[in-house]
Amino acid sequence: MKLRIGTRASALALAQTGWVAQRIRDATPGIEVEIVRIKTSGDRIRDVSLAQVGGKGLFVKEIESALLAREIDCAVHSMKDLPGEIPAGLGVVAVPQREDPRDVLITCGPLRPALRSGMRVGTCSPRRAALLLAWGVGIEIVPLRGNVGTRLDKVRAGEVDATLLAAAGLRRLGLEPPNREALAPEKFVPAVGQGTLAIEARAGEFEDVLGVIEDPVSRIAADAERAFLIGVDGNCVTPLAAFARVAEGRVTLDAVIAHPTGAPILRERDSAPVAEAARLGSDLAERLLGRGGAELLRSLDLRP
Repeated sequence: MKLRIGTRASALALAQTGWVAQRIRDATPGIEVEIVRIKTSGDRIRDVSLAQVGGKGLFVKEIESALLAREIDCAVHSMKDLPGEIPAGLGVVAVPQREDPRDVLITCGPLRPALRSGMRVGTCSPRRAALLLAWGVGIEIVPLRGNVGTRLDKVRAGEVDATLLAAAGLRRLGLEPPNREALAPEKFVPAVGQGTLAIEARAGEFEDVLGVIEDPVSRIAADAERAFLIGVDGNCVTPLAAFARVAEGRVTLDAVIAHPTGAPILRERDSAPVAEAARLGSDLAERLLGRGGAELLRSLDLRP
């Protein structure tokens, strides 16, 4: 049997896909796994913020087109790049064990104080910008795009005082930059699906092969977070966040809708039995929208 796995061609995407491919080989002796590199619109557009050109969905649409055209058999995505709406005929057939979901603050000098008034922090993430500005210490946000290595280079060169990167990406690339601090996810809430991989395939195909790398706990957390994303009709342009964790048969979810300036910032936390993970995400979306989130999003031209 041969399995063709589609992926972006970035170093991080290839590291993630290589990790998935090896686990499939280990679980299915004799299988031939081919990694197919696909250049996406998000990879080609480097001079503007993703929020200006359609959001993180730009990292997946060409890959999904290749899936639908049967040019590949499955795809490995960062879950946080996957829009709430998946094309008909496709589905997330496996969710492997989640990596560290936290954001990491990386500075060009000593970390203490980690965040201080006047600090120039580079990011193009509306979520990260909003949470930083809500910190209340007079931080200046500087637009900063590029892959992990590019952003680290710009910090080292002093173009910005600091940046934020996903802990999962650093670990998958084997990077340990100095002057770094992981931020508590309950306070600095991660992006929906941060640290999680999504294995997407055509419905009803290769589910037995890909299902061997499914992690039930990571799937429950993903279900809660993505239900929140869908409930608020969110995307990369929306300053929102959600973080779920599972313990003792229950899932607890922190959810955020924020203004890009950090004020207002609306937060909710609740828990439910794991069987109701998706309902929990939908409920928190409804609560935050009712508390002013809908008006906030309309003010940003993000809702009808």
